Amino acid sequence: MHLSNGSVVTEFILLGFSAPWELQIVFFVTFSLIYGATVLGNILIMVTVACSSSLHSPMYFLLGNLSFLDLCLSTVTTPKMIRDLLAEHKTISTWGCTAQMFFMHFFGGAEMTLLIAMAFDRYVAICKPLHYRTIMSHRVLGGFVVLSWTTGFTHTMSQMVLTVNLPFCGPHIIDNIFCDLPLVIKLACVETYTLELFVIADSGLLSLICFLLLLVSYTVILVTVQQRSFGGLSKALSTLSAHITVVTLFFGPCIFIYAWPFSSFAGNKILAVFYTVITPLLNPIIYTLRNQKIQKAMRKLQCQQVSSAQNF
Repeated sequence: MHLSNGSVVTEFILLGFSAPWELQIVFFVTFSLIYGATVLGNILIMVTVACSSSLHSPMYFLLGNLSFLDLCLSTVTTPKMIRDLLAEHKTISTWGCTAQMFFMHFFGGAEMTLLIAMAFDRYVAICKPLHYRTIMSHRVLGGFVVLSWTTGFTHTMSQMVLTVNLPFCGPHIIDNIFCDLPLVIKLACVETYTLELFVIADSGLLSLICFLLLLVSYTVILVTVQQRSFGGLSKALSTLSAHITVVTLFFGPCIFIYAWPFSSFAGNKILAVFYTVITPLLNPIIYTLRNQKIQKAMRKLQCQQVSSAQNF
């Protein structure tokens, strides 16, 4: 532990995965491949949405923004985690730790809002198709993006303002793969009970409420479609299944990690890996495998690139 004047902690130790060296190598290779696939998959979706005129619609515009947020969310923690798998001393500076917490909640809060915007987009498309273009205008889409980033910034600042000046003078070991806000707060040298309750209310309840609101919105859509046409129910369910899967994968770990953040349990690291490493990869896989329009646009772009290369 590095101390200044015997009282101030200047870095933390991330325990990461406690496993034999051989298993650490397996984790290193596995997570490196997953992160590489995450970067390529999300960039591919963003490029496809931007370059394909057939995908210039509100749904795919929001999907491109979701891919960008997934890429950012994974990049905040995964490269450091991968490097630490081969490092003898898994340390992170206090400012590096603060940066991880800030951007984790920044991109996480922005993605929550964006998922709600995507649910609204599906509601309008399915329940009010004749007014879809009017309601989901460029102005509304721009407002959704600004709102998502503003929500993420407000969400993270509301917690970081209260956390950044906490004194750390004792234990400096974090039993996780990255600097998780509840675990860092527990290491402070002052009473943090009020701050702990605030984190539960801000992150845990926010995740739970957003998740329930999204499930209710999808239920309303399905009920509305069923009342209008039984045949349309299967089509709507097929369209919404990808959205419901993404929402569940994103909010599930969040709720377990932050709704009860100060009661540690064995699965904490597994949920942390799923939230920061696995989910950002599953999102593009789910959308590309279930969306024939994206697959067709990708094949068209690939053919154009091959044709251009041959002509050159």
